[in-house]
Amino acid sequence: MTSEPRRDLPQLLGDARRWFEDGLLAELESQGVAPITPTQVQLFAMLDTDGTTVSELARRMGVTRQTVHQAVRTLIEDGLLQQVPDPASARQRLVRRTAHGRRAHERARRALDGLEARLAERIGEDALGALRAALEAPWGGPADGRPAAAVSRRPRP
Repeated sequence: MTSEPRRDLPQLLGDARRWFEDGLLAELESQGVAPITPTQVQLFAMLDTDGTTVSELARRMGVTRQTVHQAVRTLIEDGLLQQVPDPASARQRLVRRTAHGRRAHERARRALDGLEARLAERIGEDALGALRAALEAPWGGPADGRPAAAVSRRPRP
């Protein structure tokens, strides 16, 4: 009798993220929303209310600026995002949601709330609360235990 090897935490976290992404994309598709990619979903979730630069989005997402530019271009064409001048820098532009994009973001927010409720039904409120508490707790830096300046525990927009 062979037992399967224990899966490591990054694999489990990745599976959990995909569970939410798949559920969100399926829910949005059932509502008639045009197909979007997981990268576009992540980009949309990383936007600050007042807008965010492409460079900052790339940093937050851990992808290249080119990847962000491509996703932003598509979402602008779909009428969900716009680029506006950054009042803090004449050289920068901010990416922000349009009115249509804000409505889509609210629809996605409700879908994610529904997925979280479904997860609570499956694993229990206590387990969900413990999971949330563990993920929201400050972890410090991975290498030496010091706080990681690059790790951002931003609240959900």
